Amino acid sequence: MAKEGKTSPGEFIRQVRSETSKVVWPTREETIRTAIFVFIMMLLLSLFFLAVDSTFSAVVGWLLELA
Repeated sequence: MAKEGKTSPGEFIRQVRSETSKVVWPTREETIRTAIFVFIMMLLLSLFFLAVDSTFSAVVGWLLELA
């Protein structure tokens, strides 16, 4: 395996600037829309898991009463 040469700090900074200039940053509207979507999905999933947990808890409680 060939050993690569070390990059100088100046060259590293130039490479980082070059790569960050390629990044497509989201607009404020896209960021807000995405945050709202994440909040809605979090709310729906938390309600779903609350329902599943409550159902399993009730079933286990009922089974323990039978024993």
